[in-house]
Amino acid sequence: MSATAPATIDSAVLSVPAAEPAVAAAHFEARLAFEADVSDVRADLASGAPGIVLVDTRSAAAWDQGRIPGALHIPTGRIAELAPQLIDPALTVVTYCWGPGCNGATRAALVFARLGYRVKEMLGGFEYWVREGFAHDTANGTEQRPVDDLTAPRSGIACAC
Repeated sequence: MSATAPATIDSAVLSVPAAEPAVAAAHFEARLAFEADVSDVRADLASGAPGIVLVDTRSAAAWDQGRIPGALHIPTGRIAELAPQLIDPALTVVTYCWGPGCNGATRAALVFARLGYRVKEMLGGFEYWVREGFAHDTANGTEQRPVDDLTAPRSGIACAC
């Protein structure tokens, strides 16, 4: 019997090496300075934590279809006009739009930043708010759907990640 050399297995993940730990820490810290997740936003709204204002940047039709309780509605095209009248510049603005397939909240965050506001984008947008089973307002009243177990534990208890 002849010995054969073991096959070499290439890693798709490591085809570009991971960053050095200090570089990675700076990157992830920077991301957290720009982003907030749905569960953290909900926790702050529920607790009354000061310092943020949640802004829905979608159209009037989208707002009527569903929105996060306590959000302020300012469509992206009207932010420059309305934000100085409606939002205290000492607050951090948290923007949201439909969901991860939409960059409307990113565009809105850019407008707020250019106006001099501190701003974060809520990852997942309205879609993930609803999918995580949180109540939302509509033109017909408050609604709440069951938790989508691909986004959060069925128990409704936070994943604690």
